[in-house]
Amino acid sequence: MAATAFAAASPPAAVLSGSRLPAPAPGSASLRAPVLLLPPPPRRSLTSPPISLSSSQPRDHCRFSSLRARATSSSEESSGSGDELLADLKEKWDSIDNKSTVLLYGGGAIVAVWLSSVVVGAINSVPLLPKVMELVGLGYTGWFVYRYLLFKDSRKELVNDIEALKKKIAGTGE
Repeated sequence: MAATAFAAASPPAAVLSGSRLPAPAPGSASLRAPVLLLPPPPRRSLTSPPISLSSSQPRDHCRFSSLRARATSSSEESSGSGDELLADLKEKWDSIDNKSTVLLYGGGAIVAVWLSSVVVGAINSVPLLPKVMELVGLGYTGWFVYRYLLFKDSRKELVNDIEALKKKIAGTGE
């Protein structure tokens, strides 16, 4: 077992398996960590070695090990779908009348996500608050399951409420 020891009172010396090596001269290079030279790791080939079949093994045993799947894609398919996507997005963008409003809402959504991330990070840094918020969330989830999902009548009520909300948002309702 090799060990390196540095004595505070005496000049530095490396101790290797019980024998002392001389300390470097004071004017020479500074103390260096011992360097361990190892041979390079053996090379591994990416191809599997040939499999020898004995008479006791069936031929189907090694058939699947020699099969190789190669994933290929043609550049025409990928560029075609990308061109379709860009053309579709351009068509939808051209069909929008009020582009400034869309950009304003998109920018507002990005700012809202960033701001909520900052708020959640601030809440997370308060020591006991994340666990309290987790308990509040679990309590609300339990109440929601009991109130709307447990019984058949309450599930019908939830579906009706969702449909009414859809109609109100779409503007086709009352």
